[in-house]
Amino acid sequence: MKGTENLFRRFLSLVSAKVIATGIAVLSTPVIVRLLGPSGYGDYAVLLSIFSLYMIPISGTITEGVQKFVGEGRNRDGWTEAVVRFYFLIGVGVVLVGALILLVVTLAGLPGRLFAPAFDRYVLLLVPFVIVSQIRAFGTHTVLGFGFEHLSGPLSVLKKFGTVAVGIALVLAGHGVAGMLVGHVVANLLVAVLAVTIVLRQLSLRTLLSPPALPYRKLMSFNVVNVGLVLLGMSLYHVDLVMLRALTDSQTTGFYKAALAMAEYLWFVPIVVQQLLLHSTSALWADDEVDAISELSSRVTRQILLLVVLLAVGLATLAPRVMRLYYGAPFVVATQPLLILLPGTIAFAAARPLKAIAQGSGQVLILLAAIGAAATVNIVMNAILIPRYGMVGAAVATSVGYSSMLAFTLLAAHRIGFNPLADFRPGRIILTAAVTAVPVLSLDYVIESNLLALTVVPPVGALVYTVTAVATGALDPAEIRPVLDRLPDPIDDLLTRGLEYVARS
Repeated sequence: MKGTENLFRRFLSLVSAKVIATGIAVLSTPVIVRLLGPSGYGDYAVLLSIFSLYMIPISGTITEGVQKFVGEGRNRDGWTEAVVRFYFLIGVGVVLVGALILLVVTLAGLPGRLFAPAFDRYVLLLVPFVIVSQIRAFGTHTVLGFGFEHLSGPLSVLKKFGTVAVGIALVLAGHGVAGMLVGHVVANLLVAVLAVTIVLRQLSLRTLLSPPALPYRKLMSFNVVNVGLVLLGMSLYHVDLVMLRALTDSQTTGFYKAALAMAEYLWFVPIVVQQLLLHSTSALWADDEVDAISELSSRVTRQILLLVVLLAVGLATLAPRVMRLYYGAPFVVATQPLLILLPGTIAFAAARPLKAIAQGSGQVLILLAAIGAAATVNIVMNAILIPRYGMVGAAVATSVGYSSMLAFTLLAAHRIGFNPLADFRPGRIILTAAVTAVPVLSLDYVIESNLLALTVVPPVGALVYTVTAVATGALDPAEIRPVLDRLPDPIDDLLTRGLEYVARS
């Protein structure tokens, strides 16, 4: 199918990089938390949320647009150069305006009055962060549009590594939260230079300077609606932090952010799939291959849920041990909000790839209505529950908001014309999780040592879960064949024969 050639190989290029980047985050986060402390970590988390929300109308004008329209690969001379030039000029203009507004607001002292005096200095550092992040976003999304997942992945790893390396070094030098923000600026600048260099090497300079005309109305319409999509979508996992910090204190926000970050680790594969499917399915939509899109979305939805449910079962079981060892004893209080967040996290994981497929169709107004409904549920519930129940209320509201995102996205998919539930198998997935929970909970109960439990429980749970999934029919042996093929013989052959036997039994 056009647009999905070597999809698994391209997925592995991105997911392997995402695993490395997530590994860097896993190793660096407890260091950052301990260096900044609960209050400093809470302020750092809020600043990143403010930055992410502020970047939506700035980067939302270019990111998905340049990735989608470059990815469509129109058979027309100069199309790619025209798209790249169009989005680059828009991106530069918007980011200069955005940086100027942020500078004026900061010099007026508004951040310090809203949160704390130190926020005036912190938000001032967001000005260069906004500029370099815009250039980096343009470059990396264009690289994805070209189908260069093997290059995009290493760039994301470099960004993560550069951020934590420079940031932690500056924190150790005594610069605290400001040091971490400078780490982001330096890493984004480096990746921006490399990504733009890759893009320029794929283009004709002469055509870039004098590109053919484009259907500007279509591109601008996509851009405007996409800003709304990104704004509403990002609000689902940033509004709670900002509201919690404004209504409570930095320490409570730090504890809640720890729970939120731990739950979001479950998204590392869904995020990669979402990135891959936007430009891959755009070509399928352009060729009107609706049946292929339904088949792909259905399989992806089921496989994503299977993976995330496995991770959630393990994390829910080991949550108190994980929070104590990973963040430190004071953060054990974040266990309750973490457990509350997990059901919504599972639902949102399934919604992510569906959002990309729906977005690739170009029928973004339907998707905008769906995400808007979920964002409204999230904001209203946070406004009601945070003042009364603090971080527990934020967790309940956010989990419900995440869950509503899946429900509304499924309705949008139906309206757009593809069916992601054709091969869902919900009963078999639930049965697989229930069977796996028995040995996982039992092992956790009998093992006293935290380190031993974290060493033994995950691999045993993964083995039981995989075998059970094949036995119940939640997963077909052929679906994991591409993964097994990458294992050395005779392990590959033994596992394949074993799973095929389980499936026949």
